[in-house]
Amino acid sequence: MQYRVVRKQPNSRMCVVCGLKNPFGLRAQFYELENGEVMALFHPRDEHQSYPGRLHGGIATAILDETIGRVGLIKYGEDIWGVTVEFQARFRRPVPLLEEIRVIGRITADTRRTFTGTGEIILPDGRVAVEGKGKYIKLPIDQITDFDVDAEEWRVSPDSRDPQVVEL
Repeated sequence: MQYRVVRKQPNSRMCVVCGLKNPFGLRAQFYELENGEVMALFHPRDEHQSYPGRLHGGIATAILDETIGRVGLIKYGEDIWGVTVEFQARFRRPVPLLEEIRVIGRITADTRRTFTGTGEIILPDGRVAVEGKGKYIKLPIDQITDFDVDAEEWRVSPDSRDPQVVEL
């Protein structure tokens, strides 16, 4: 099924998942889809491997966690962030390096204080490699950290490769 990209989400400077200036980070790009899900795109490199040619499981978990957590930015705005309180992953297939990988996240349950979400890492051939499920507490950013938007370079960075429509 095809979905239109509604908006690109911001990246930061040094986050291990979305930091554009982190030399060891994934530099993932995040997109809000018309169905209310978030899609991440990233290209795992050699420094992200566990076994040769394979993405490390901890890094796979990190990108899933970040993608699911970012769905909260759609629902609650940038004033309320999801902080992970529990996360579990199921590894079905290895994730290759040096290829574009997609990650999808969605909210599946919502309460006053928390939300629960699920997501998948999808291989270039469309098969699911990793499934994740997390629970997040909703907190204002100033209760999480001293976050300086300008210093952290929290902003959308347009790219000519940003998709307008995605096939899921």
